[in-house]
Amino acid sequence: MTLTLYPAIDLKDGNCVRLLRGEMDQATVFGTDPGAQAAAWQAAGFGWIHVVDLNGAFAGRTVNQEAVKGILSSVSVPVQLGGGLRDMAGIESWLEAGITRVILGSAAAKNPALVKEAAKAFPGRVAVGIDAKGGMVATEGWAETSDIAATDLARRFEDAGIAAIIYTDIARDGMKTGLNLDETTALAKAVSVPVIASGGVASVADIIALKAASAAQSNLNGSILGRALYDGSLNPKEALAAC
Repeated sequence: MTLTLYPAIDLKDGNCVRLLRGEMDQATVFGTDPGAQAAAWQAAGFGWIHVVDLNGAFAGRTVNQEAVKGILSSVSVPVQLGGGLRDMAGIESWLEAGITRVILGSAAAKNPALVKEAAKAFPGRVAVGIDAKGGMVATEGWAETSDIAATDLARRFEDAGIAAIIYTDIARDGMKTGLNLDETTALAKAVSVPVIASGGVASVADIIALKAASAAQSNLNGSILGRALYDGSLNPKEALAAC
């Protein structure tokens, strides 16, 4: 099975940035035109774009609307959006605006009924983002750590009809220390829905390792790509060829 790779565009104050372990004051600006960046990733051969509204994750509502709209008008490939989506009105408006899939993170931990309602209303268009520190779920832009284990949260949505679970190991995010394949595979084993790995991809070797893991765990079927793409240590052509 082919892995799906999702180049990430993290939005802060209208710019494309990368964070280290989710710390907003550790933001590196990689571009000031998110639409152009999305178009570049599409031109490089990627079939999806992964967008996170970082300001929105902290504010609990979409903040970078214009940047997201700029991305949507610049690409024809599907776009998934997370960060600040906390109610049906926000979810519905973005899906109507052209977002293919919304990602519910804090809402999944704090308001599971919303996830189930959205997944029922929009089949195949709702993903759950599970961000963990030491295997425990973190919320509100990773500022809060809960007492919920990541695998337990994943199981709660097993029958909800969600499209995928995006599992991020916060300790590795932006650090380029390799994916946490042990925890990600354990989570994939706990559920039947597709699981997308996130946090730590450093080079094509990580894609190759994920591909090997997915051979044994078939619902482990994709990865979010961040800092390594932006700083050039991961070549898009090589990454896609490894899938």
